[in-house]
This record gives sequence, C-alpha cells and structure tokens, in this order.
Amino acid sequence: MGRTDAVIVDVVRTPSGRGKPGGTLSEVHPVDLAATVLTRLLERNGLESRQIDDVLMGCVSQVGDQAMNVGRQAVLAAGFDESVPATTIDRQCGSSQQAAHFAAQGVMAGAYDIVIAAGVESMSRVPLGSSARGGSVAAGITARYPEGLVNQGVSAELIAQRWGLSRDALDAFAAESHRRAAAAAADGSFSSQMIPVQTPTGLADRDETIRPATTAEGLAGLGPAFRTDELAARFPEVEWRVTPGNSSPLTDAASAALIMSADRAEQLGLTPRARFHSFSVVGDDPLLMLTGPIPATRRVLERSGLTIADLDLYEVNEAFSSVPLAWLQDLDADPARLNPWGGAIALGHAVGASGTRLLGTLVAALEATGGRYGLQTMCEGGGLANATIIERL
Repeated sequence: MGRTDAVIVDVVRTPSGRGKPGGTLSEVHPVDLAATVLTRLLERNGLESRQIDDVLMGCVSQVGDQAMNVGRQAVLAAGFDESVPATTIDRQCGSSQQAAHFAAQGVMAGAYDIVIAAGVESMSRVPLGSSARGGSVAAGITARYPEGLVNQGVSAELIAQRWGLSRDALDAFAAESHRRAAAAAADGSFSSQMIPVQTPTGLADRDETIRPATTAEGLAGLGPAFRTDELAARFPEVEWRVTPGNSSPLTDAASAALIMSADRAEQLGLTPRARFHSFSVVGDDPLLMLTGPIPATRRVLERSGLTIADLDLYEVNEAFSSVPLAWLQDLDADPARLNPWGGAIALGHAVGASGTRLLGTLVAALEATGGRYGLQTMCEGGGLANATIIERL
C-alpha cells in the first residue's frame, strides 16, 4: 500500500426509517440526521473537527429541509469548527457514492489528508421528486427524445422485459433480500456500522424497513405500481410486473465514511479497514436508465485488471429487483456473492445516503467473510452509474 492510497477508516449509518409520515425518523430534521453521523464518526475515531479538510454530502432532493447546502448545514449542526467546509452533491441515487469517489480521489491527488464522504435523505419530509416540481422539460431534451423519457419504475419494467425476468423471479429476489437482511440484523452483522438516533418519540436503533415474514407467495398478491393506460399503450410488450414489493421503499437515513491517506492514518494511530482500488462512472441509455451498473462494472474491471471471478462480494443497489438480476445475468456473476446481507428492497433506499451505506456494508461483509476485493455499483437517475472496487486490508 502506497502512502498516498486513500483508505477507509470507518463507516457509520443510521437505521433506515420508513420514508413517510409516522416513520421512526420522520420527526428528525435531515440536517440533524446528517449531523448525527458526522458527530459519531469523529467520536469513534478520536478526531477533532478541525482535522477534517472537507465534508462531501450526497443528497438528491435539495429543496425544503434539504436546501441551502445541506452538507454545510449538517457540519454546523454537528458542532464542527466553523472553518470546516462542506458541499452537497447530486448524482441522483449515487450521490454519496460519488462523494466517496471525490473524497478518495482528492486524497490520492494530495488535495486532502482527511475527508468525510456522507449522504442524507429524508423522504418523509422532502418527498422524492420535490426538486423537480414546477419545472419544465428543456427543448433540447424534447427534440432528442420526442416520445419522452419515463420514471424509474417504468425503466425497471423495460429492463425486466428485455432481460426476460419473470414476476416470480422478481418477487423471489425481493423475498430473499428480506430474508438475508433479517438474518444479518439478528446476528449483529450491522452493529459495527449502525448508530442509534434519538427521536422525539424514543430511540431508533433498528431498520424499520426489514420485513422478516416476507415471502414470494405473499408478494405475488401485489399489483403493478407503475402501469397506466397511456404507458400500456406506449409499451404494449411490457407485462407490468414491478410492484411495491419488488421495489425499494421510500426511506429516511444518513450515512458517513471517514476517508484519509494511508500516511495520515498511520500518523494518527488509526487502522485502515480497506483501500480504494479502482473507480468508474458512466452514462447509459436514459430511457432504460437503470442499466448503468453493467457498463460501469465492465469499465471498473478493465481499469483494475481484475475479473468478476476475483471479486469476493458485490453490492449492487436494489432500486428494483430487475436491476441486480439483469446485472447478474449480463456479468455472469455468482448470486451467492451478491448483497449477502440483503439490499435496498429490505434495508431501504434513502437515495442520497445509499452510496455510503452500501460502502459500509461492503467493508463489514468483507471483514466478516475474509474476502479481499469487493465491488459496489449503483444505478442512478438519467442513465448514470458509479462503480467502486475496494480492497480489504
């Protein structure tokens, strides 16, 4: 390991709360939610806030309670020294994974010694799509895509259709996500990452989104979530098999990763848990939209000199069951290595926070299994995707 390698020292996250009124975290302001993970990250590692060169915060809906550079607001609410800068990043669902990329790349370039990559989304208080309300479609987009683009749920349907994924397969994958997540929660697999959050009604200390009793048979009774008569006429080939049960739920959560140079970690007496090995970010078809993890994975493997067989684990975000299932099929990957502790269908998808949540899960799962290399990849709105390979140390 080189002295300028970017290493992961620690990752923390809040529990996942249902992203609707009445959810366990719905009464917590997103600035305070993000401040909680920032504060705890410093406490766990004996750092002073003045030692942090920058805080990079992912957040998708940057309006309302999440406006005005929510990263900077969180830094101030956390009691960090006023000299600590922060910015907020929107790469849709991959916002905090992109924050981790920028953080690590800044360390490797010598621009940072210690940086925090984080993310927050309170989907109960700032509903998904809030930042687009009142907007209009640009003439250039209409000219290029005259039939119009679609929402992510419809894209998930188009993927299921193109890859030949049956409704039974989508529901079985979703049920397995809940089974794996429930097992991981029961055996304490998340304990090294999760920090409790004090709310007005008590202490939130578990993922509210996991449903241990979920079965494929139970999910089979749910109807399609995204079909309309207009869409059915436009896409007559689609069988409309994406439901609330095989999609990720709206979620409230925050997460944060402590990233620094290997040299600075040694100086501080901190033990790196993993290092960043390779990165990629790609654009893909904005109509299918969620297929980006496939070319992003191919690109990061090319850059790393590794093959899919060299990877011990992979975290592929479960925005919808069809996304990781299409990825598995295209990459000819091992289902047993995919999301071994469950994914976003069970653990929730607080869009701005999901990137660093997946990173924490990947690091902890590699440690638990003794694996060396792990891949994280995330589909993102607009036909984008990030991919990251880390190496456990």
